[in-house]
Amino acid sequence: MPQQFSSLDAILNHGFDSVIDVRSPAEFAKDHLPGAINLPALSNDQRAEVGTLYKQVSAFDARKLGAGMVVRNVADHLDGPLRDKDGAWRPLVYCWRGGQRSGVFSMLLSEIGWRAETIKGGYTSFRRMVKSYLYDEPLPHRFVLLDGYTGTAKTALLSRLAARGVQVIDLEELAHHRGSLLGARPGGQPAQKGFETGLALALQRCDPTRPVVVEAESNKIGRISLPKSVWVKMMTAPRIVVQAPIDARAAYLASAYREVISDPVAVARKLAPLRRLRGHAAVDNWIALSKAGALVDLSKALMLEHYDPTYTKSRKIAERDVLGEVTIDRLDTDGQNRAADQITAIMRGP
Repeated sequence: MPQQFSSLDAILNHGFDSVIDVRSPAEFAKDHLPGAINLPALSNDQRAEVGTLYKQVSAFDARKLGAGMVVRNVADHLDGPLRDKDGAWRPLVYCWRGGQRSGVFSMLLSEIGWRAETIKGGYTSFRRMVKSYLYDEPLPHRFVLLDGYTGTAKTALLSRLAARGVQVIDLEELAHHRGSLLGARPGGQPAQKGFETGLALALQRCDPTRPVVVEAESNKIGRISLPKSVWVKMMTAPRIVVQAPIDARAAYLASAYREVISDPVAVARKLAPLRRLRGHAAVDNWIALSKAGALVDLSKALMLEHYDPTYTKSRKIAERDVLGEVTIDRLDTDGQNRAADQITAIMRGP
């Protein structure tokens, strides 16, 4: 009988040895249950072929073709990733809606002797739980924003806070984007669904009786949108402000963004939208600094002429309670550690 889970917490703590996603690799790449491995019942091309046959010929012919493909693919998985599984192994198998692909797959595993089960409703039931958790139910968590001008090492400070026992969620890491015009990372961003699954898992891991530190962000990180429940919490959250001298910030930003700002072609492409806002002369100067390899000067110019004015304007619009301010003279390892110690002390209170 398919396993039916009543909550997101229940499905995340399923108790099985392995979770197997038998959907196609393309489906799996967009989103999947945390910790699941992808053993496709049908490849991307096979799924498309079966779907076309279903629409253009008949459901019977499509099921017949698909069944043969699934059996052959399961055989390949048995000879490969599942070769060393012993008789006590308990896998939990799911597909899109908990239907034919997971049913055939789990049946074959059960015939071998493994105690395989499926998820009632498949991935769609899990997705409904994630959406309900992030969009329908009020979050019990209390956020504290780590705020400050660009280049104050806020993202780096999050990991140092975590090492000191402070609860943190790195939204930029989950979104695989630094949250600015130059913030794209190699490999691109996850799908919105995949980001939301990662965020839900991160929230589930946090103790709601203790505050969670997140970096101050806009409601979009690259092309990823923050769920409304999270954004509402952030809009009303108190903040800890990190400050550092402009020269220290410029040196840090030049190092952190070196792979982007050292490429004049990328700089020209990414900063083109700012021509209307900041003017052609400013953007042309930024590109010239990149071409000259003057990365610290470029970082300083970007902050003084774009990032800092934008930050100042946003702070006037959204004033929040300030729990404390931390000033870092240098943004090297020692400076970051001292700042993390101060922030931790503020979080723990008097």
